[in-house]
Amino acid sequence: MVIKLANAVLAILGGIGGAILLFWILNKLAESLGRRWEDRVKPWAFAGPAILAIGVYLIYPAVVTVQLSFANASSTAYVGLANYKDLLTSPDFLGVLINNLLWILIVPAATVALGLGVAVLADRLRSRGEKAAKTVIFLPMAISMVGAATIWRSVYEYQPEGESQTGLLNAIVGLFHSGPFFWYSIDTMHLNSLLLMVILIWTQVGYAMVLLSAAIKGTPEDTIEAARIDGANERRIFFRVIVPQIKGTIITVFITVLIGVMKVFDIVYITTNGAFNTDVIGRRFYNELFTNGNAGYAATIVVLLMLAITPVLIYQVRQFKAEEAGR
Repeated sequence: MVIKLANAVLAILGGIGGAILLFWILNKLAESLGRRWEDRVKPWAFAGPAILAIGVYLIYPAVVTVQLSFANASSTAYVGLANYKDLLTSPDFLGVLINNLLWILIVPAATVALGLGVAVLADRLRSRGEKAAKTVIFLPMAISMVGAATIWRSVYEYQPEGESQTGLLNAIVGLFHSGPFFWYSIDTMHLNSLLLMVILIWTQVGYAMVLLSAAIKGTPEDTIEAARIDGANERRIFFRVIVPQIKGTIITVFITVLIGVMKVFDIVYITTNGAFNTDVIGRRFYNELFTNGNAGYAATIVVLLMLAITPVLIYQVRQFKAEEAGR
């Protein structure tokens, strides 16, 4: 334990110290070129390592992944568009896409709505109560997805009928002389997937609350007072005055959660491992690569996910630029 802790400390200090030393050397080299070239070279000296890291750890792997998506399972021969055709015509994979679509439609919207509601209600508390409430609601954000899924497994836990129920949800329904239910297997109206979505919403509401609360507090008071003078009630003020002014923050939170939802993996892997029609793209990729050993299918799934995320990222960048231009 001590050795692991020492290695962690050395890694942190070495990483930070190495970065400081690298930029100090690059700065000195830029200064030695003279005033004329220093102004031209110094921006690249500081941005260069980050650009290089992005190229090595993001762009190059992305290019290789696209290349592998046109290859067979062992990446020894190219098969053209066969991987894309097989996946997009597979009923099983289409079910995975439908599940991901449900996650995309429900989780970001629910997270933003709940985060906005909690932010408004918490801001109405006294200072001490507001801090305590926000701390409790934000706390799940500090838990890893694996930890959150493990916690909620104890909520959805199932024991055969006649045995003592250790799962909180089955214990509650048992008070009404009902159940027990194996919640993960109930795919009517995708109930089992909805129960898994609750876990992600639980972890993200605190994040949404913090950003939206800050945005609400930054709303100019004179606009709110003007609306009150005009006779608007609090509900109308909130939806007609406050919400339009924090629209940029709402969109940012929505898109950030949306990107996380499209990559969801841990929750499904820990709870159902994709069984009972709960599979998602992230877990399917893991299964194809590490269980089935099909690198071609796995790369194709990643490429499809990248294609789906790209329009969202483009919209987010444009939204940031529009906000900057409006300031």
